[in-house]
Amino acid sequence: MINTTRVFPSVPAALTGQSLISHAGLNVLTSFVEATGFGALCEDRFSQFVPERATHRPGRILGSLAVMLAGGGEHVSDLDVLRNSPGLFGPVPSDATVSRFVARAADQPEAFAHGFSTLSHRLRSRIWAAAGKRNPAALATRLDPLVIDIDATLVTAHSEKENSAGTYKGGYGFAPMIASVDYGKDNGTGEILAAMLRPGNKGANSAKDHITVLSEALGQLPDTMRDGQGNLAAERILVRTDSAGASREFLHHLYVLGLQFSTSFALPVPNERFIGWINNKEHWEQALDQHGNQRHDAWVIDATKVIELKDYPEGTRLYLRAEPLHPGAKASLFDVDGHRVTAFLTNAPRYNVAFLDARHRARARCENRIKTLKNAGLGKLPFKAFAANQLWANLAVLALNLVSWMQVAILPAGHAAGVWDLKRWRYRLFSIAGKLTSSARRRRLLVPEAAPEANLFTTLLEGNTRLRHRWRNGHLTA
Repeated sequence: MINTTRVFPSVPAALTGQSLISHAGLNVLTSFVEATGFGALCEDRFSQFVPERATHRPGRILGSLAVMLAGGGEHVSDLDVLRNSPGLFGPVPSDATVSRFVARAADQPEAFAHGFSTLSHRLRSRIWAAAGKRNPAALATRLDPLVIDIDATLVTAHSEKENSAGTYKGGYGFAPMIASVDYGKDNGTGEILAAMLRPGNKGANSAKDHITVLSEALGQLPDTMRDGQGNLAAERILVRTDSAGASREFLHHLYVLGLQFSTSFALPVPNERFIGWINNKEHWEQALDQHGNQRHDAWVIDATKVIELKDYPEGTRLYLRAEPLHPGAKASLFDVDGHRVTAFLTNAPRYNVAFLDARHRARARCENRIKTLKNAGLGKLPFKAFAANQLWANLAVLALNLVSWMQVAILPAGHAAGVWDLKRWRYRLFSIAGKLTSSARRRRLLVPEAAPEANLFTTLLEGNTRLRHRWRNGHLTA
C-alpha cells in the first residue's frame, strides 16, 4: 500500500450566514476616502448627473467604483464584491444605477471632465498639504525640480468601440497619452496627473497631443506650485519624455513656458568623424547606476559642441550615453565598438553629466505607473461610447492615485509599503479577510492579528483618523 503525501490539507467547507468579509483590507482605503471629504466634493461637482432625490449620490457612485478598481475589479459588475458586505462598504449602487450615471455623464463629456479635473486638483492640494515634509511641491527646487513624465501606451479593444482604430503594432484599440508625477526613488511610487484617451492610430510623437496633455497636467498641480500672482513656478518643474516628445514644436512650447525638459533624442546618421570620436572614450565620464554608484562599463558625455543642433530652443544641450549592447540586440551605425549609444536633450540648469543621465534614465519608472494604471482599469475599457471610456480612464486614475496618496500622506516615512505597486497592495493588504461584530450598538471589524500586514492595517487606520481630525480642527486648510 502506497501512502500519498498531501500537498495541502483537505478541509471540509460549508456555507455560513456569518458577517464574513473577503476584502476587509479595503477598509483602509474607504476610510481614507472619507477622511479627504470626497463625498462633499463630488456632490458639488457632479450633482447634475443624478436625480435630485436619488439615494445614491455622486460621491457614493464614484467612490465605490474607484475602490472596486483599486481592489482588483475590472468591470462595473464587480461591484457585487462590495455590495455583498453592506456592513462595511455601505449601500453600494446597483449596476443599473451606475449605467444611468455614466450615460448622463457621457452626454455631457466636457462638464464631467471639468468636474473631475477640479475634483482631482482639490484632492491633490489637500493630500500634498497633509504630506508635510514629503509634500512633492515643497521638495521641488530649481536644481531638483518636480518631474512630470509624459508617455503614450496602447490599450487593446476586443470589440468595436467608438474611436478605436488599428495600432502601429498591428493591434486594435486606443493609444492613450499619460502624464504622471515622479515622487523620486525614496518618496513613493508617484501618481497620475492626466490620462487622455486617443484612437489607436494616433502617433506617439504628436506635438499637439503632448501640449494638450501637458496643459491638463499643469492644471492639476496644487496652488503651492504657483506664486502669489497665480503664475506657475515653471523653473521648479521638469518635463521628461522619450524621443516621441523631442519634436521642436513641443520643446519650443516648453521653452516659452519656462519649463525644464529632459527628452530622449534620435541621433542623426553619423559620419566617419563622429564614429571615430564616439569610439574614443578618453574624454567620457563614467555613468551612474540607480543607487548613485559609478558603472565601469557605461559612459556619458556632453556632445553639444560636436553634434550640431538646429532650430532647437536656446540652451538645449545634447548628451550621449554608451553602454554594452544587450544580448541579441542589433547594432546601429553608431554601435560600432560593441556599445549601444543613446542620446537625450535637456536645458536643465545643472551640468553634472552623470547626474543628468541618471535622472533621465529614471524615466523608466513612468512605465511602471502606466502598467499599474492599466491594472487599475485602463487596460479594459468596458463601454462602447468614447466619452464613457474616457470617464472610465479617469476612474482608473482616481483608483491608482488614492493608493499613491495614502503612501505619501499617512504612511510613515521609510515604510516598506511606500514603494509597493498596486498589485502588491491588493495581495498583501486589501485581500485581508475580516468579520463584523456588534456590541453596545457599535459595529467593529475584526481582522486576524496573524495576517502578514495586520500592523500596516492598523497603522493606516490610525493615520486616517489623525488626518480627519487635522482637517476638522483646521490644521490643514487646503
